[in-house]
Amino acid sequence: MTTTSYHSKHRFGIFELIQQKARRKGKEKMESAKPTKGAGGRKGGERKKAVSRSVKAGLQFPVGRIARFLKVGRYAQRTGTGAPIYLAAVLEYLAAEVLELAGNAARDNKKNRINPRHLLLAVRNDEELGKLLKGVTIANGGVLPNINPVLLPKKSNPEKASAPKSPKKA
Repeated sequence: MTTTSYHSKHRFGIFELIQQKARRKGKEKMESAKPTKGAGGRKGGERKKAVSRSVKAGLQFPVGRIARFLKVGRYAQRTGTGAPIYLAAVLEYLAAEVLELAGNAARDNKKNRINPRHLLLAVRNDEELGKLLKGVTIANGGVLPNINPVLLPKKSNPEKASAPKSPKKA
């Protein structure tokens, strides 16, 4: 049987009380007295929160993922740090442009949802996007509405309507 002194029991009881108070207030961990090391082994406080390259560049498209694809794809032996940022910006611009035009096409057709037909109408009616996506087939997109003017019925004029259609024999 081990005996413990009065002081060790007393200190342990106080520690329990402190923990209970911390739990009541919603704190799960008690802060330690010694300072923690910062990032990279530096002395100091907490580590700063990481900021992605997409946020730094003000983009929605993932710069890190595009950088990884450039490396894994082996398009070149070396890739500059600005290349994935530039590529992400270009891709984001193109996506925004196509989506805006497709949204306008959907609204023209009184629809709330963009479907492949709206994408096709957006791309083919825009000169620059049409040139960029010239050889691309959009599944379930259909074709542009186009009727050759020769096939349309001729407009009848009132002056010519009274004239005979066949020449009279003399």
